[in-house]
Order: sequence, then structure tokens, then C-alpha cells
Amino acid sequence: MIKGKRKVELNMETILSRITAYDIFRHYMPNSNWKVNIITHSPFRKDVHESFIIGNRSGRLGFIDFADDELRGDCFKFVELLHNTQTLDETLKMIDNDFNLGILKGELTEKSQIIKQNYEQPEELGKRYSLIQVSTRAFTKEELTYWNRFYQDISDLKREHIYSIEKVYLNKKLFSLNPLELRFGYFYKGHWKIYRPNALKKQKWNPNNVPIDAMDGKKDIIGCDNAFINKSKKDYMVIKKVYPYTCAVQYEGEACFTEANIKYLKDNSKKQTLSFDSDVPGVKNSLQITKKYDFDYCNVPRQYLAQHINDWAGLAEAYDLNLVEKCLIDKGIII
Repeated sequence: MIKGKRKVELNMETILSRITAYDIFRHYMPNSNWKVNIITHSPFRKDVHESFIIGNRSGRLGFIDFADDELRGDCFKFVELLHNTQTLDETLKMIDNDFNLGILKGELTEKSQIIKQNYEQPEELGKRYSLIQVSTRAFTKEELTYWNRFYQDISDLKREHIYSIEKVYLNKKLFSLNPLELRFGYFYKGHWKIYRPNALKKQKWNPNNVPIDAMDGKKDIIGCDNAFINKSKKDYMVIKKVYPYTCAVQYEGEACFTEANIKYLKDNSKKQTLSFDSDVPGVKNSLQITKKYDFDYCNVPRQYLAQHINDWAGLAEAYDLNLVEKCLIDKGIII
């Protein structure tokens, strides 16, 4: 029996030093039959098809409700949303009290072990990519029309391993898709990124098990003077129409630039130019990464932000490829 008292600050770190994120999810999740990385029914609403997952694709246990852009986060966010706590402090107090951790009272306790006696911790909670299986179909007229807006035809889609999607299975369970929405599958050597262009921002690329360091167009930059690095496959495909020495990472983030990717870029091109969105987050990320890795950068001119155009695909759609080419000429990319 632990005796005595000591003052310990109540925060996320002290809670996770005594119980795990899995314990918190296990205790508060209404559906007791859920498993890590297996899609299940949402605790926040009634869903006909399973649309919720507690998983560790990022290396840390978190949750995503695929039907609601706001329902995602870590175990503390889960408790907050489920019990409508108003502040993080209120959430932490609830967990401390429900698990009898004794942090707020300043005394240690072993009572929390009773809560955990009915289950075992998962054997493996390291980074793991979910299983995504896809059945494809022939492109519809509507789908081809969508890509034509960005000057891409069916031969471009086939070359870049883009498919029309019939059904998607996440961890062997049917993933709910709106039959009326556009949806495409980007295939990367055994991995899939499902792209739904008309969905809310954080739902556009779900589900997705493509490794964060995957790159498009790696072969296109070999031996070039200036490698033009885009933040998406679509931007890469647009730029490729006017400038052949281009590639793309998975998104606007430093995590895409692994040591191996940086070495590849430096070894295969004399110069590297980064191109993220021209909005405030895009410029901020561009400056951070270019400074760290000694890249140049070239975003869409900010004069087009007023028209809600902040990337190359948007510029091509609103105007044409000639304007994209002119911008690259003006920036000295095309000589």
C-alpha cells in the first residue's frame, strides 16, 4: 500500500505516467467491443455503417469520426467531446477522479489498477498503417470532366496510378462512402489514399495509409538543374504539363522531408524549389522548410488569393496552363 502525500501537478503528462491513452479510451468508449485500428460505430451519433476508429497511424493513439470533420483528436479530446467538458482542466479532473489516480488530492493510490484488471494492454501500439482494400471501376464521364478542369486526361490518370473507386474496405470492413460524391484512389505501391475533392477539408483524404515520406515524380527530377517540389499530386500533375522536373510530397509539412528524402533531392538535383500554398499557413511552412534545408521557394502569386486561388491546380482551373507557365518563367524556374 502506497502511503503519504505529495503535491503533483495535474496535467496530461502526470495522468499518462499512471495510466495509458488506451486505458482512457477503454474506460470511456461506450462500445466495449472496439479494437485498436478496427473501424467501429461512432459513440457520438447513430451511424448505419461503422464510421469511427481509434487507431495509431501517427504513432500515438487517437480517434477519427470519418463523418464529422470536428470529431478527431487524442484521448483527452475524446473525453471532452463525449462528456461536454468545457476546459482541459475539467477533463483532467474528471479522468483523475474516475480512475482514482489521486493526483489532485496529492496522494497516490492503487485503486486505478482495479479498473484495468478486466482487459490487457494491446501488445503493439507502435506506428501502424491500417489495411485499405479498394475495388475500382471505369471512370465516369463526371470524373473525367473533373480532371479535365486541371488539363488531365485518362492517360495522365493511369500514368499517375489514379483510379475511380467503387468500394473501400478499411481493416476489412466496408467504409461508408456517399454514392453521389466524387472519389478517387491514389495508389502507392500497396498503399491507398482516397481523395474526395468535394468533402470537408480534413475528410478529403480519408482513409489514407500512404507513408508520409512517399513522393510523386521522383524519377522526373534525376539529373535536373532545379527540382520543383509541390505539396500535392494534383499540383505536381499540373506543373508537369509545363515543367518536367517536378515532384511532390504528401502535404504541407516538415514530416514529409525525411533524411532519406532530403538526400534524394540533393543528390539528384543541383537546386530545389519548394512550392506550398500562397496563404498564410503555406507561406509559414515554406519559409520554415526552405530555411532549414536551403531550398528556394515559389508559390502562386499572392494577388490571386482574393479569388481564393492559392495553388497551381486552382490557378490552372481558373485561368489556363499558359498563366501557370508564365508565373514559372517570371520566377526564373523556366528559363
